[in-house]
Amino acid sequence: MAPTPPTDAELDVFIRTRLASLGIDLDQLPPGTSDDPETGTPGRDSVLASLRSFVRGTITQIAAYQLPAPAGTDPVVARALSQQPAPLLYPSISTEWSRS
Repeated sequence: MAPTPPTDAELDVFIRTRLASLGIDLDQLPPGTSDDPETGTPGRDSVLASLRSFVRGTITQIAAYQLPAPAGTDPVVARALSQQPAPLLYPSISTEWSRS
């Protein structure tokens, strides 16, 4: 059974949270979908719509990606194997990043 795709509101929360963690505040953009006539800055709603489209495409591509399992592997085991993280060249860096 395929997972339920995220709603626009859920994606907006995800996008705003991710951008806020990088120090980007979308509320600094002009409201609406039209560009600011003086600066050419895109409107907040058009930026969110564009980012939602990008994230949806990225989620679809990531969800479709699976590592191939050896021939004859049970499908349940193969699915679990495909969800394992890829090996890293320098795992100590990843360990440092994942500390809270």
